[in-house]
Amino acid sequence: MLCHELGDRRAVAFHEPARRAALKLESSLPARLRDQLRDLTGAITIRLPPTNVLEGHQEAYQQLVDAIAHKRSVRIEYDSLTEWDDICTKLSPYRVLFSRRSWYVIGRSSIHRQIRTFNLSRIRSIETLEDKFSIPRGFSIERYLRNAWHMIAAGRDRRVVVRFSKMVAQNVAEVTWHKTQETTSNEDGTLDFTVTVSGLGEISWWILGYGDQAEVLEPAELRKTVAERARKMVELYDR
Repeated sequence: MLCHELGDRRAVAFHEPARRAALKLESSLPARLRDQLRDLTGAITIRLPPTNVLEGHQEAYQQLVDAIAHKRSVRIEYDSLTEWDDICTKLSPYRVLFSRRSWYVIGRSSIHRQIRTFNLSRIRSIETLEDKFSIPRGFSIERYLRNAWHMIAAGRDRRVVVRFSKMVAQNVAEVTWHKTQETTSNEDGTLDFTVTVSGLGEISWWILGYGDQAEVLEPAELRKTVAERARKMVELYDR
């Protein structure tokens, strides 16, 4: 079922080979078992958020997987959103990671002289080098991302408290949004959501997604940021 659902090109990019492998396995089974499998897999559907299909990036993905397996560096030309220009860097790739909508590669970048995250969709070209590398003993995805809300651990850890209205309180409480979250139900039906995040940028967009049903209580910096974006939204629609 996982191979069928996630291997569909609308789900997780580059997992189509897993789907084909599952189909080959099914075709070799007795007819009775094939029928049972169709009934079981047909009873389950997985719906993921919209994803980047990464059209034309299959080769780059495979080169990165092979480079990690053989501990070989690569040179990439990359359309950087932070430098606002194309950059060229030698990368020691530690992991490829699929998160929510796209594939990323995490590794040490020569021009940044630190571990960075690169979105596969913005890799313009890639060349596998002869240079070998070793992954630091203490490296892990969890340690690298720290308490990032999603993918960007920018800045020190900050305590965030958001009060959600009665209308959305249960919806928020029943989901594990972050590993550090704590929730407190109030007598009036509202919910106080407390979390510790490494950087305030990503969580601000999540809060804005709840519109007037969410109010930032702390920190003051995040409250000011959300309020300013809300004001600009009103200006946009008032034109």
